[in-house]
Amino acid sequence: MPKVKVPRKSTVIDMTAMCDVASLLLTFFILTATARQPEPLPVDTPSSTVKIKLPTTDIATLTIGQGKVFFGVAGQPVRIRMLERMAERYNIQFTDQEKKRFSLMDNFGVPISQLKQLIALPNDKRNKEGVQVGIPTDSVGRNPSELREWIYNARYATKELNDKELRISIKGDSKENYKVVKKIIDILQSQEVNKFSLITSLEGLD
Repeated sequence: MPKVKVPRKSTVIDMTAMCDVASLLLTFFILTATARQPEPLPVDTPSSTVKIKLPTTDIATLTIGQGKVFFGVAGQPVRIRMLERMAERYNIQFTDQEKKRFSLMDNFGVPISQLKQLIALPNDKRNKEGVQVGIPTDSVGRNPSELREWIYNARYATKELNDKELRISIKGDSKENYKVVKKIIDILQSQEVNKFSLITSLEGLD
């Protein structure tokens, strides 16, 4: 007897549901992602094979490059409290709006006398090369340097608000003059901060 041939039918897979899921996931990641802010002082960090992830809270970063020093603290409430204490120290008034704008800045590098002007600038102009000249690191007479005061008040604000010790990290350019880095370390040690992290780029292992 001849074999009965079963007609072949093409297999059709409905991808509508999969496309909907992919679109929802893509929309979710776009809406929840945080845009990385451009750095006002880009540095080429030295390489290292150490893999230790820095914490995201209760940490301050000192960025050193081109003879300039920038300072940044994690946490908007800590930034606001730090600014309030610096305002009292240098007798400068900041409005609530200025405090809010300052709390959104990841780091900065100007003398405190120029901070109001920096806060008023839009982000694209604030991070242009040459706008920020660095935080003063030299003491004047018996008055300690502004950088020392920023570090001290950041530590105070972190302890006051979070009841935690502020961790310090240094992000220095690999070609930076050693004397500049040494000065920053001396400022830290003057506050008995003898433990800090050095931020490096990951070096490939052979």
